[in-house]
Amino acid sequence: MRRYFNTEGLCRPDVHYMVDLGDRLKEIKERYVERGSYFMIDRARQYGKTTTLQALAGYLRDQYVVLYMDLQKMGAEDFADEKAFSRAFVKSLSAAFKTAGTWAGERKGALQELLDAQSGLSLSDLFILLSRLCGETARPIVLLIDEVDSASNDQVFLDLLAQLRAYYLDRENSPIFQSVILAGVYDIKNLRLKIRPEKEHRYNSPWNIAARFNMEMSFSAKQIGAMLQGYEDDCHTGMDVEAVAGEIYRYTFGYPYLVSAICKLLDEELSGNRCPKDTLAAWSERGIAAAVDILLRERSPLFDSMIRQLTEHPDMKRMLQAILFQGKRVTYNPDNPAIELAAMFGYISSKAASVQVANRIFEMRLYNYFLSEEELDSLLYDQAQGDRGRFIVDGRLDMDLVLERFAACFHDIYGKDEDKFVEAHGRKFFLLYLKPIINGTGNYYIEAQTRDARRTDVIVDYLGEQFIIELKIWRGNEYNERGEEQLAGYLDRYHLKKGYMISFNFNKNKEPGVKEVRLGDRVIVEAIV
Repeated sequence: MRRYFNTEGLCRPDVHYMVDLGDRLKEIKERYVERGSYFMIDRARQYGKTTTLQALAGYLRDQYVVLYMDLQKMGAEDFADEKAFSRAFVKSLSAAFKTAGTWAGERKGALQELLDAQSGLSLSDLFILLSRLCGETARPIVLLIDEVDSASNDQVFLDLLAQLRAYYLDRENSPIFQSVILAGVYDIKNLRLKIRPEKEHRYNSPWNIAARFNMEMSFSAKQIGAMLQGYEDDCHTGMDVEAVAGEIYRYTFGYPYLVSAICKLLDEELSGNRCPKDTLAAWSERGIAAAVDILLRERSPLFDSMIRQLTEHPDMKRMLQAILFQGKRVTYNPDNPAIELAAMFGYISSKAASVQVANRIFEMRLYNYFLSEEELDSLLYDQAQGDRGRFIVDGRLDMDLVLERFAACFHDIYGKDEDKFVEAHGRKFFLLYLKPIINGTGNYYIEAQTRDARRTDVIVDYLGEQFIIELKIWRGNEYNERGEEQLAGYLDRYHLKKGYMISFNFNKNKEPGVKEVRLGDRVIVEAIV
């Protein structure tokens, strides 16, 4: 069977096309395991944590006894109290020993005592035996615990961490694990976000011994390219591997699930049959845009979780809305709970000390969600939906007419509203007008480099044709002319000769309407509203 792109859990290099983890595993071993560090791999959902952890287990087994445990396999009753947890922990430990190598089959001494006494152990008793076990082994033991978010009873899990901490600090006298690696979405320091208020006083940093894990786990364009080269060697599509990898990276910023999801769609849906000779069209800029469009319209656990978190955390939702629609600059401060949450879930990152949405696909999904909340009450949306057929001529989008009709409809609906209201929501109004026109056929994204309180560039893809629309607040003729020059330069990056500009002008003596501005061989269609 040929390898395939996987989005449903653990990836294996003999079964799936995947990024080579060799360098990452080597670095984890040298920077953390060999130094005896205890640490947490905390990354967003579907970020390759389990794949990395299981690959690391195999990578370390030549030198260490590696015990891999998954807390997700424990039931709620296993967290009822410390004896129930100890019993479940020993059972998991026993299962881990079965795959840990030849030594694991010797079942003697402390290991046998652990298995015999599992029904009545307290956590302190458990760790006395674990210490004896670690002292008996010829090779150091490395403990890997996956899905720590599943530790549903917070106090039992905190007690486990406290025991690990105590033995870590005393390991000169009491043998214990060489290294302990936890994996989950919530960093241990973020457990306070899950602990019920009446128990929060019990939280006292039991994991403050942990080394800082700051390794990059997103994929670079080069890593994506190496993965695609393996696919190309099998399928011979004729794709430009470097260009395709770069385009996928521009949409995903290397978020592992999103990279694999796009590749899976290109391979299994947009290419038709498996490895046909005509797949070159799919593995192209236009094919990637089509895959992204499918991804944005599909349900998935990742996006379902995003919407649920936005609903449960309104402060985070308001922050993202302000960034996306108002161009608000938010300083990246991890002590801000809304920023801390958004970063932990992988929705944002820090750039030049400011908050930005983590990748283009998340941004488009958020725009679509926020706009959908307002569609029912938007007169602009209704007007555009009714006029949609006018804007598509012979399969092409007439963007000149879109600007002309938007300017007219905007003036009719919002011409008498308060200026500050329109200034704060002007970009949202245009996107609400644009969405039903391109919905199902094209997509759009916002250029993060130009999104601020004064200027935002919207890039629209419609059946392989691109349109650049600059949205800005009118700040006078001189500022407007600079904006025209900036847009003209921006067109050069996209190899376009025509661009579009919408100026929200609140001067009483403005002249609303649409005009053309020529700058050399480039044309800018400008709507003043």
